[in-house]
Amino acid sequence: MSKGDVIVERGATLLEELSRKVAAEGGFAAKLAEPLADDADFLRKLKPSLVAARLRGEAPSDGHGAARTVTSSPLPPMPDEKPSSAEKPKSSNGGPSPIVVAAAAFVVGIFAAKFIDWRGHAHPRD
Repeated sequence: MSKGDVIVERGATLLEELSRKVAAEGGFAAKLAEPLADDADFLRKLKPSLVAARLRGEAPSDGHGAARTVTSSPLPPMPDEKPSSAEKPKSSNGGPSPIVVAAAAFVVGIFAAKFIDWRGHAHPRD
């Protein structure tokens, strides 16, 4: 196995591990588990030695000859039911609306400018 093959295999293995981890976690990201596993298979088909063999006509180019070289456990089944709203973590931290914060900062800024301007008239520079 060449150095390029090892690098490609390592990347495909990492993609498979990531797809298993994402599938086990569930949720929205679990929908990406199957495409990640497919990407790992595709990446294995791009090994430099297999590409060179296909160019020489020694390996089949239909995609079946470069099947998985590392056997792995199948992906765990995806849960059919969605967790209830009580189980879902809140996405926001419960703070004030950003629009309210921006409006308050604008109002405070105007009052600060008016106050500084008003106090500037009290002590004019000659």
